[in-house]
Amino acid sequence: MSLLEVRELCVEFGSRRVVDRVSFSLDAGGKLALVGESGSGKTVTALSLLRLLDAARLSGEAMFGSNDIFRMSVEELHHLRGHDIAMIFQEPMTALNPVLTVGDQIIESLQIHKGLRGDAAHAGAVAALERVGVADPELRVHSYPHQLSGGQRQRAMIAMALACDPKLLIADEPTTALDMTVRMQILELLDGLRSETGMALLLITHDLNLVRRFADRVAVMERGRLVEQGTTADVMQRPRHPYTRKLIDSRPQREVLPAGGGSIVEGHGVRVDYPKHLPGIIGWFRKGKFTAVQGVDFELAPGETLGVIGESGSGKTTLALAVLGLVASGGDIRIGGTPWSVGSDEKRALRRKIQVVFQDPLSSLSPRLTLETIVGEGLEIHEPSLDAAQRRERVIQALLDVGLTENDAAEPLLRRYPHEFSGGQRQRIAIARALIVRPQVLVLDEPTSALDVTIQKQVLELLGQLQRKYGLSYILVTHDVDVVRAMAHRVMVMKDSLVVESGSLEEVLNRPKSDYTRRLVEAGVA
Repeated sequence: MSLLEVRELCVEFGSRRVVDRVSFSLDAGGKLALVGESGSGKTVTALSLLRLLDAARLSGEAMFGSNDIFRMSVEELHHLRGHDIAMIFQEPMTALNPVLTVGDQIIESLQIHKGLRGDAAHAGAVAALERVGVADPELRVHSYPHQLSGGQRQRAMIAMALACDPKLLIADEPTTALDMTVRMQILELLDGLRSETGMALLLITHDLNLVRRFADRVAVMERGRLVEQGTTADVMQRPRHPYTRKLIDSRPQREVLPAGGGSIVEGHGVRVDYPKHLPGIIGWFRKGKFTAVQGVDFELAPGETLGVIGESGSGKTTLALAVLGLVASGGDIRIGGTPWSVGSDEKRALRRKIQVVFQDPLSSLSPRLTLETIVGEGLEIHEPSLDAAQRRERVIQALLDVGLTENDAAEPLLRRYPHEFSGGQRQRIAIARALIVRPQVLVLDEPTSALDVTIQKQVLELLGQLQRKYGLSYILVTHDVDVVRAMAHRVMVMKDSLVVESGSLEEVLNRPKSDYTRRLVEAGVA
């Protein structure tokens, strides 16, 4: 008998059906991956299994053992949640309570479901953190979420979910925001705990590399319907449904032209230090410093893409900010031969030459401004002589360049706000905003990490087309090896503020010299 049997599940919000007659089963100790793009209904399906959708109308059956979850009483649901079925949410920073320590949040679960109190509950929280590989669990049990790294927060979430030894763990995109090496650590941790306790795992994801490595069975969702399911080998090697084939074929393809000669950006001995509070009485009199980047040398040629890879905390984003002139730095950084130490007028001209596309377009686009204002804002600074009609013409051209609109459909789009666009469209808007001032260099900070695989492929293809059309140079900051393979001419690997290896794409990724680079490459290979 299956541990979980979902039959003809339908989820409706008002008159709209977002999950339509979905059926699947999961055995004890099994690993099922529910895959699909954003909006396919996979997260709604998972949340419905714990009846966490207050505004939704549910129908069908969700049999957990011999009990139908949809017909349980409130008291039965309280026992089920956390005790029998636990869930790891996608973003631990928003799922964890910011005003409680991680220890207190684990203790809460132990008090409710296991009746532990006082020292016993505290010891249980420490043991839960130790179980998931958190270093110094006696210390970290007193830490607040913002005091932990991304990987540590995800481990704390897993510790909380597993504290009461559930029979089923639902993991909703548990590794999306994590570096490749940390991602593999989390997956290995989950698999080890599953083997140790015999729990079943329902994995919600759009990462097909993760599915290939980790799941026994796959169920593919498109627009609320389950279009295909079977063993991982069958679905990945012999997909039957066109949508499944589309997902599998979404790995980025390399279409890169040779770079030009000379250099457009140069960095020599780049160093970035941040002030650091010193403990004890000495901190009253002087400040320490934390070195985020040290001794970095690099060059970027016209039409070239330099991939900068490394884990969180390696210094790659800080280096990008230094290149953009947004943080104070030592050494020498020059854009087109001009350093950032020039006067304000010259610095403004430099900012026109180098623009940035950030990781999360929703947070980098003002929610209060329309599309026309967001994209055209740079023209008001760098080309103030343009009148309103000329600015609008340039905005429409920029939107055409990024494939966001046709001429006859531009007017309605210009009046819309960021929340009215999809994730892929918002990233195109961010690219259009950067392109409108006609820069020579774009700094791309994890430009596709928050996107589905099919949208990721579209954005990478767009960036490649723009590079070939305008001769743009890119500094690509990422932890995704597939993205680097698709776009980069040269690669620079950073670890603990230092460059541990650099060279051509073929040299670094195919013949890595350092063990650290080798681990990054292996973690990113399907």
